[in-house]
Amino acid sequence: MNNATPKPFTGYHFLFIIVAFFGVIIAVNLTLAIASSRTWTGLVVQNSYVEGQRFNDIQQAVAAQKAAGWTLATAYQDGEIVFQALDAEGRPLILDDISAFVRRPVGGHDDTTVPLALSGDVYVGALPLTAGVWDITVRTAETELGPIEYERRVTVE
Repeated sequence: MNNATPKPFTGYHFLFIIVAFFGVIIAVNLTLAIASSRTWTGLVVQNSYVEGQRFNDIQQAVAAQKAAGWTLATAYQDGEIVFQALDAEGRPLILDDISAFVRRPVGGHDDTTVPLALSGDVYVGALPLTAGVWDITVRTAETELGPIEYERRVTVE
């Protein structure tokens, strides 16, 4: 028969349990905070106030370009970004200072800008992309209907 008396539950036991409980919570929170800050900063634009002011100007330019019958298209083929801009008659638009900003939808570590050059009826820029989802934003200098800012999401396999 066991006549040993159980040890009493003291304040030290309670202190150990509370410190261990909150220690685990703090360790998990720190681990998740560090992991999330290393994967994505959450930054979408550098200055949201300035981008907010530009929004209406961009929307007016897009509406004017659609009303004029302009057709815009972006694709990624064989390691190249291909951008086509046609007027209402189907002729290619002659654009100045045209570039493609390429980024992952979530991230920020693979962002790059590629200049595009006219090649036949399309604008082309070489850029090898790894497999996955990419956002391509083509931007041009001012045209008679405002600057072009055309965004398209592509999937590279």
